[in-house]
Amino acid sequence: MADYIVRATAGDHQIRAFAATTRDLVEHARQAHNTSPVATAALGRLLTAGGMMGIMMKGEEDLLTIKIQGSGPIEGLTVTADSKGNVKGYAYNPGVMLPPNEFGKLDVGGAVGEGVLSVIQDIGLKEPYVGQTILVGGEIAEDLTYYYANSEQTPSSVALGVLMNKDNTVKQAGGFIIQLLPGASEEMIELLEKRLGEIHSVTSLLEEGKTPEMILTYILGGLGLEIMEQTPVQFTCNCDKQRVEKALISIGRKELEEMIEDGKSIEVNCHFCNKHYEFTVEDLSELYEKAK
Repeated sequence: MADYIVRATAGDHQIRAFAATTRDLVEHARQAHNTSPVATAALGRLLTAGGMMGIMMKGEEDLLTIKIQGSGPIEGLTVTADSKGNVKGYAYNPGVMLPPNEFGKLDVGGAVGEGVLSVIQDIGLKEPYVGQTILVGGEIAEDLTYYYANSEQTPSSVALGVLMNKDNTVKQAGGFIIQLLPGASEEMIELLEKRLGEIHSVTSLLEEGKTPEMILTYILGGLGLEIMEQTPVQFTCNCDKQRVEKALISIGRKELEEMIEDGKSIEVNCHFCNKHYEFTVEDLSELYEKAK
C-alpha cells in the first residue's frame, strides 16, 4: 500500500481527524540516514506527524518545521513538511543505540531525553509563527499532544508508531491526530475519550491490516465520520547541485579562496537526504569568480 494521509471530520464538525500510513516514507529515511532502530522509530514518528501537520496548512507555499532538541543521546530531530504531503527530516545522531525500555520497546523517550519542542509555521507572513513547549516524555506523540493543548489551545490526541522487522527494516509506520474544535459538547468529548481509551497502539491497528480510513472508522465510527480527502505522502528533498553552488557562493570569496588554496576537492552533504555533492578545485574557482 502506498503511503497516504486521510483528512476527515466527525461529530457534526465538532471533530477533525487525520490518519496516515507511512511505512515507505520511514524506510526511505532509514536507508538515507542509516539510522539505528531507536533513531528510526524517533525520526519515523516525527516524519509521520510532520506529514499530517503539513497538510493542515492551507497555502501552496506554506512550510512547517518541527524541531526537537533534547538531552538524550540522539541530541535532536528536525523535520520539515509542506501542504502537499512532501516531508523530509534527519536525526542529529542517527547511530544512537540503547537497550529496550521497561516495556521491551524501543526507548525513544530515553534517546530524546528532556528538552524543547518547537513548531515553526512559515505561512507567507513577514515573520513565521513559532510555538514552543517543553518535552513531557520524549516519546513524540505525547509531546505533540501537549504542544497542541498549550501552544495552540486545541485539545488533541496524537498517536504515532513505528514497528521494526528483525532485520531492522521498517515493518509498519503511521499515526493519527484527532482534534476537538471550538464548541465541542461535553457529550462528544466524553465519547471521544472513551473511544481513544480503548486503543492499544496505532502499530497494532496497522498490523491488523487497517488502512487510515479504517483506523478513523474504528475510533470515530457512529459519530458521523466523513472522509474529506486522501493525500499521498512521501520523503522528498529539494536539494540539488545548483542550490549547493548558491550556498557556497554566499559564504564569500575569502572562504572560497582558502578552499582553492588547499588544492583538494570538497564534499558538501545535505542534512535532510544525506546526498553528497563534490566540487573540484576547478569548480570552486568558477564559483569564486561568481562570488562578490
